[in-house]
Amino acid sequence: MEIERKFTVKKLPDNLSQYTCHIIEQAYLNTDPVVRIRKEDDAYYMTYKGKGLLSREEYNLPLNEPSYYHLREKADGNIISKKRYVIPIEHPTFMSDYGKTVDPKSLCVELDIFEEPFAPLIIAEIEFPSIETAQAFLPLDWFAQDVTDDPAYHNSNLSKRTF
Repeated sequence: MEIERKFTVKKLPDNLSQYTCHIIEQAYLNTDPVVRIRKEDDAYYMTYKGKGLLSREEYNLPLNEPSYYHLREKADGNIISKKRYVIPIEHPTFMSDYGKTVDPKSLCVELDIFEEPFAPLIIAEIEFPSIETAQAFLPLDWFAQDVTDDPAYHNSNLSKRTF
């Protein structure tokens, strides 16, 4: 189960270069249900995602490099390329006691900086251990709009955009 909130970003953190960065390329074989293939650095996998916005099923299967490139030829829509920075949240704040059950070291912002044709899109995602914790989380000061409930910000929908 994936429990995730998404935000647009007001400004990038000043010290972005100090965080782990992954180079991601992904393509969609289907968008309903979502079947995605992804290359993340030197790892390859296929993902199935169920329906939902804040919470949905997610299953990952490993692929090898030849399988990834074979399937990529069959992809529909845009191939999405982005840099993902993994930024630990040192002192998360919550609206309720749900935050007391979360190990602060376990929460990270996955900051996606999209390449063309999606640039200058930047999305911050945070995965949570429970729906209650996700709903109680207070956004960081560098976040802008909460777009969790807006399907336009799902990468599967971005892949269908025309430019």
